[in-house]
Amino acid sequence: MLISFSTMVLASQLFLTVADRVPEFDIAWVCRADDTNTSGLNAGLDETTKGCILDEQAARDQLQAQWPQFAPSDRAICTINVTDVGRASFSYVDLFRCVQGQQPARTIRN
Repeated sequence: MLISFSTMVLASQLFLTVADRVPEFDIAWVCRADDTNTSGLNAGLDETTKGCILDEQAARDQLQAQWPQFAPSDRAICTINVTDVGRASFSYVDLFRCVQGQQPARTIRN
């Protein structure tokens, strides 16, 4: 029992440390991975990827500006949800939506 408790304490400290800052994602890779246009038209792929990159950069900028305003537990939960190994890509847009969505849920719970 003592071992599992100490492991839990250590894990919780690492968990909160990770959530202290906005995680870093490879935006270009995310946008190329999410590009489902298979028509073979490079111009279409480029425009889709450019739009995705602009959306991801805007979400990252908003996250960096507002990150301290979100509850540490919400940041940690959302970071883990968005960076889950089973996901195809990591997205600032998804992370921003998640932390924003936690605020109304917290109000309802309280």
